[in-house]
Amino acid sequence: MNITVVGTGYVGLVAGACLAETGNQVVGADVDLKKIEGLKRNVLPIYEPGLDRLVERNQAAGRLTFTTDVGAAIAHASVVFIAVGTPPDEDGSADLRHVLAVAEEIGRHMARETVVVTKSTVPVGTAAKVAECVARNAKYPFHVVSNPEFLKEGAAVDDFMKPDRVVLGAETDHARSVMAELYAPFVRTGKPIIFMDVPSAEMTKYAANAMLATRISFMNDIANLCERVGANVDHVRKGIGSDDRIGPAFLFPGPGYGGSCFPKDVKALVRTARDQATCLRILEAVESVNEDQKHRMFQKLMSAVGDDLQGARIAVWGLAFKPNTDDMREAPALTLIEDLLAAGATVAAHDPVAMDEARRRLAHAGDRVRFASSSYDALDGADALAVVTDWNEYRHPDFGRIKQTLKRPLIVDGRNLYALHRMADMGFTYHSVGRPSVAQ
Repeated sequence: MNITVVGTGYVGLVAGACLAETGNQVVGADVDLKKIEGLKRNVLPIYEPGLDRLVERNQAAGRLTFTTDVGAAIAHASVVFIAVGTPPDEDGSADLRHVLAVAEEIGRHMARETVVVTKSTVPVGTAAKVAECVARNAKYPFHVVSNPEFLKEGAAVDDFMKPDRVVLGAETDHARSVMAELYAPFVRTGKPIIFMDVPSAEMTKYAANAMLATRISFMNDIANLCERVGANVDHVRKGIGSDDRIGPAFLFPGPGYGGSCFPKDVKALVRTARDQATCLRILEAVESVNEDQKHRMFQKLMSAVGDDLQGARIAVWGLAFKPNTDDMREAPALTLIEDLLAAGATVAAHDPVAMDEARRRLAHAGDRVRFASSSYDALDGADALAVVTDWNEYRHPDFGRIKQTLKRPLIVDGRNLYALHRMADMGFTYHSVGRPSVAQ
């Protein structure tokens, strides 16, 4: 099948490479010349485990190509995926300008009956707007499909190749037939392709992310209460997660959720509700709790180091919003670092893969943020260590080396990586999330 994916960001690049892997002829189109030239040389604009090998292999086999000629790429295809960005506007709504601009291009350049697939995360009603834009210039029949993505950053290739479900909003037999054929190789183990109407598919993506964000904020609220009453959130989490009606996923407290999906999608869904003269009170609270949670690590450091952080140096381990990605959009580490800088502290930061992105985002800080060559290098001369992202290499560090290098044996752990008894035995002052503090 001839497929074009317009947009070579996180969603589009993963989708294009995985669709090429199953034998399709895929063109990745983007107006960003620098990005396309890099992709032609197998230089990826994002870090995602396994994606580099997939792109390289399929380019070498001739199944995957990249171009800035969006019109020609559309003319090549019988299926066109729209996978461009939908950043939030100031009011929280999704910015659909790029999506609708691509739809206009599809109408102008399609050369045959075409299935137009919205892969970008878009609010309910977007498919109808896409159809209007395509129809203005279309000379051939077309079918608009909503195909929301459910990829986890850090495991996106596996999620696409082995999905737990494929959601398709399709309302014509032709669209359902084409999409069923396209996704058949990915659901051979019996996972479902769920066909539904287009608005329901659009809502499903937002509802799924909103539910997961709700669980995170709920557990963060519970963790904060645990600290007040002397309970241990690790025990609470296991106790409630063992209930089959609840389950264990997304019950880990932390420094707040970030990334490209949860913050943006919660805001967009809240805005959609307001536009419909209603409100999603739970989600409004979820958003508020998350914003507050992002400042909790700073508050813990203030309390532990002293109310005046002027001149203090804090080591920060982990900059990406989660492990196995270099994505720093809405990352809790950014909030922590900005809070520290505002209080007069300096920062020594380390992350296994997000250092280049961090340098770009924190360029305004100048030499007040030092980017360490290793996790242990970040500790040199620091008054405390803040653990923000749960990368594997931070899970079992050399605690003796940490204690020897820090000015004082103080760790504020936003991910609850370390056992309380181990911290006590090693002589650390240790603060985590929703668990009793260890004080020396």
